[in-house]
Amino acid sequence: MNEKYLIPVSIILSVVIVVTAWMYKTGLKTTSRAPLGADAAQSTGVSVSLPASNQADGAELPVVWGNLGVQMTNAGVIDKDKFLALYAQRQTLGDAERELLEGARNGKIKINEQNAGVLLNLFWALGLGNKNPILDNGPMQQYGDVGGFASTGGWTIAKGSAMDHYSKYKFIALSPEEQVLVERVSKNIYRPCCGNSTYFPDCNHGMAMLGLLELMASQGVSEADMYETALTVNSYWFPSEYATINKYLASHGSSLVSADPKEILGTNYSSGSGYKNVLSQIVPTEQKGSSGCGV
Repeated sequence: MNEKYLIPVSIILSVVIVVTAWMYKTGLKTTSRAPLGADAAQSTGVSVSLPASNQADGAELPVVWGNLGVQMTNAGVIDKDKFLALYAQRQTLGDAERELLEGARNGKIKINEQNAGVLLNLFWALGLGNKNPILDNGPMQQYGDVGGFASTGGWTIAKGSAMDHYSKYKFIALSPEEQVLVERVSKNIYRPCCGNSTYFPDCNHGMAMLGLLELMASQGVSEADMYETALTVNSYWFPSEYATINKYLASHGSSLVSADPKEILGTNYSSGSGYKNVLSQIVPTEQKGSSGCGV
């Protein structure tokens, strides 16, 4: 080899080594980000990056559940026998989830891929039974038969009919300021199964999200954290849809982790029409594991 090329070649080799090491290190950082639940890929074939608060084994929600399960079974919003029979068939009610139904001193709730459906039903019951002006004076009242919606007629595990318990109990007491906050945030949170916001909770996901928003507002959760939590929960209730949205965002140099939760929960992404528009621009993630609109 000609001696005049020895120095340039050594410099090139050094650069290659440094770049390779940097790429390897960056790759490790990228792949270590927590997916949707520890077992999501095994059970649904779907994985999606969620807000940074998520851990591999689930996400802790910023609310204390306390004895709300006991209150709701005592009131009859949840018929305990029907609830337990339902999950005996599904074999998906663990000790921690049963404690949410029967316990008096529950702390913060952790959502994961395995218990997302149970929490959906518990929050659904809470949103349905808790007294709130959104149910009494909002869009639900503008369509005549309030009992004919999926969120009301579809709640089949109450004592009596769902309408016997609709907006009847003070499980959660909100101050005027907290009520304003719930109304403002609920109008900006959509779900991919329909075109309505949480302010019009005509399906189970909307009613459940309303219950969660009321609980967060009553416990002093900030508006920003309410949106982040809502996106996390929606991502567990609609894993395929949000994996597809995440894929779309990635094609534009973003992700669910880095995007503004309020924007993602709005009409452009999370409403039925918004999600349809996303689907028209990208090959969707395989549709598995999404929650239906029944118990």
